[in-house]
Amino acid sequence: MKALVWHGKQDIRCDTIPDPEIEDPKDAIIKVTSCAICGSDLHLFHNLIPAMMPGDVVGHEMMGEVVEVGSETRKLSKGDRIVIPFTINCDECDQCLRGNFSLCERSNRNKDLGDKVFGHSTAGLFGYTHLTGGYSGGQAEYLRVPYADGTHIKVPDGMPDEQALFLGDIFPTGWQAAVQCDIQPTDTVAIWGAGPVGQMAIRSAILLGANQVIAIDRLPERLSMAEAAGATTINFDDESVIERLNDLTGGKGPEKCIDAVGMEAHATSHVDALYDRVKQATMMESDRPHVLREMIYVCRPGGVLSVPGVYGGLIDKVPFGMVMNKALTIRTGQTHVRRWTDDLTRRIEEGQIDPSFVITDTVPLDEGPGMYRVFEQKQDSCIKVVLKP
Repeated sequence: MKALVWHGKQDIRCDTIPDPEIEDPKDAIIKVTSCAICGSDLHLFHNLIPAMMPGDVVGHEMMGEVVEVGSETRKLSKGDRIVIPFTINCDECDQCLRGNFSLCERSNRNKDLGDKVFGHSTAGLFGYTHLTGGYSGGQAEYLRVPYADGTHIKVPDGMPDEQALFLGDIFPTGWQAAVQCDIQPTDTVAIWGAGPVGQMAIRSAILLGANQVIAIDRLPERLSMAEAAGATTINFDDESVIERLNDLTGGKGPEKCIDAVGMEAHATSHVDALYDRVKQATMMESDRPHVLREMIYVCRPGGVLSVPGVYGGLIDKVPFGMVMNKALTIRTGQTHVRRWTDDLTRRIEEGQIDPSFVITDTVPLDEGPGMYRVFEQKQDSCIKVVLKP
């Protein structure tokens, strides 16, 4: 089969590799009908996430048709259309039973490595680092799905791929980011980053009843998409984020702040951002946390910081004293995808939201390596790329 394969920094290739096979009775194999490039994939592209190995198949947003099931797979049959959450969950461990699917205690097959790095291992993830199991990803023609009875979302009849695909990651990720804010009807919610996850967080905050939603980015096409949803926008290249947020909140700051950027924040005119780039280049810091610092500074005392943006390791000069003295609450985590997908599927069916709005590019799988470049460099107003194997 064809698959997008990681060969090193900024080196993704479309290779021909062996088809996946059933390895465990709880497995299933799907023929991938649609997959997507995620902003988190760019962290791998830039080699900022440790424990990637040449030959790893990338991609964690995918869906398709079941073509084979293991002897102990009970909830799937050949021909079923399913979305695959990026988190692999067994549905039986303590964390899964609590709905903490991204913390599954069984699915990370490199648990010893995860324990050493994180203190306690988290769930296995598709198409990501060997810290999370080193599982092959879904930017491919076929995918093996471990713990398949728990690791799937059935697609309702008549729902097209373009509406269903993002149930596996960016839609529940944006939704969880907003839910973690405990949004009240009087709240202002400020969202840093108007990429795909930010766009979903914007719409989620609006659906959850926020009084005012503010989107912060610098790309006109992203800001226009945010405005179309009803958000007020700030272009951080043109004006001070802190001054503008204070103006929009009567000097009090937003009650809720969402970091939909993560470890690769761009803020070239700020001294702290230049500091981060130097430290990252010299391997003295792994992540660039400018957005996190700015959120801490501008958030209203007693507010909430929600962090769906991925961080990979070490950050520096984070004003934790400010967090403590302002009584801020920080909520983070990889997305517990299946905790949210029944509700979100219903909202799509009822017409409350159509997640396909975010798609700007649809291309064949073998054009994927070139689209990584286009997506990375934000060429041709590219916001979200869907690949068709």
